[in-house]
Amino acid sequence: MDLQGKAAVVTGASKGIGLALVNALLAEGIKVAGWSRSGKGVSNENYKTFQVDISSYDSVEKAWASSVDFLGQQPDILINNAGLGYSGLLEDMEPALWKEIFEVNVNGLFYCSKMAIAGMKSRGEGHIINIASIAGKDGSPKLSAYCGSKFAVRGISQSLYKEVRDYGVKVTCVMPGSVKTDFFDNIDHIQANDYMMKAEDVAEMILHIIKTPENLHATEIELRPLMPAGRKKV
Repeated sequence: MDLQGKAAVVTGASKGIGLALVNALLAEGIKVAGWSRSGKGVSNENYKTFQVDISSYDSVEKAWASSVDFLGQQPDILINNAGLGYSGLLEDMEPALWKEIFEVNVNGLFYCSKMAIAGMKSRGEGHIINIASIAGKDGSPKLSAYCGSKFAVRGISQSLYKEVRDYGVKVTCVMPGSVKTDFFDNIDHIQANDYMMKAEDVAEMILHIIKTPENLHATEIELRPLMPAGRKKV
């Protein structure tokens, strides 16, 4: 995609991979609407932050209309990055936490993508990036809800790209391994560390995917830290 004159919506934009993506897109001259529950964002004339609860269709619908007003056009790029997770054995997890994970990670992605598709199809161009996880490929103990939600993100992504590809619209599912962010604050058996990937590096890879030529479609990308336990000595 030629990025000149393009506009983007990024969910979960206030921190971690979302914030790194906002900065990467702005550096390319893209106008960005950043969505987050906190409403916090960066200071840039091409950026505006919107306080959005993506688990609410009404909230998403209103934020989309406001974002289009700010951007001056329908977005060319949607990055479904917002997500959350809690750890715990399935038998011990509170139903409210289970429900929250799926409402944000799965329903939120559906609501946001639904807003974007018609405009992208009508222009014959667009790119939806869905941030899943390697937890969407392999189940892990104490992460059943999170893994289940990310398996759903992969399935939705695989179905959606087949629905829209013939209209010139791309859908890419990105599956990062461990990234050093505050995501792990809610995961009691994993601690963030310096062997994890950097959010900025993940963002640069996603930007590269967005820049790919029109007829090159990366449908799934798996990213992992090279040495998750540190470099071994010979």
